[in-house]
Amino acid sequence: MNKTFLVGRLTKDPELKYLSNNIAVANFTIAINRTFTNQTGEREADFINIVVWRKQAENVKKYLSKGSLVGIDGRIQTRNYENPEGKKVYITEVVADNVQFLESKNQRDNVSPQDFSGYENQEAPVSTDISDEPFADFGETVELSEDDIAF
Repeated sequence: MNKTFLVGRLTKDPELKYLSNNIAVANFTIAINRTFTNQTGEREADFINIVVWRKQAENVKKYLSKGSLVGIDGRIQTRNYENPEGKKVYITEVVADNVQFLESKNQRDNVSPQDFSGYENQEAPVSTDISDEPFADFGETVELSEDDIAF
């Protein structure tokens, strides 16, 4: 089974290309903070390359930009090629089946520029703010009895 789910922020604007048969393909990288700190107490991030195809690629280019928070549902793919020096180069990336836009443009515009300092063209910080009640604004409380539970 090859399935992956990721949530992160774009490190730069997506790149959109069209193949000779007019199929759209977009490439971008997301930054994902690790859940632990290193020996100096700093939080490190992983940078994951994402590939998305067809109409979804066009939508990614149209609506996302550096710093956008996205959810990715896809599969890991490894490919290789020979560079001009004759050395084999291996690339691992996630081919996205689904890209979810996890915040509105207004929310993204409210991120201050200093939140992205030091991340030029490569890295973007990932928000680590998690409220104590993640579903506080989700809706009204649902009351369940033991008879409502199937197991």
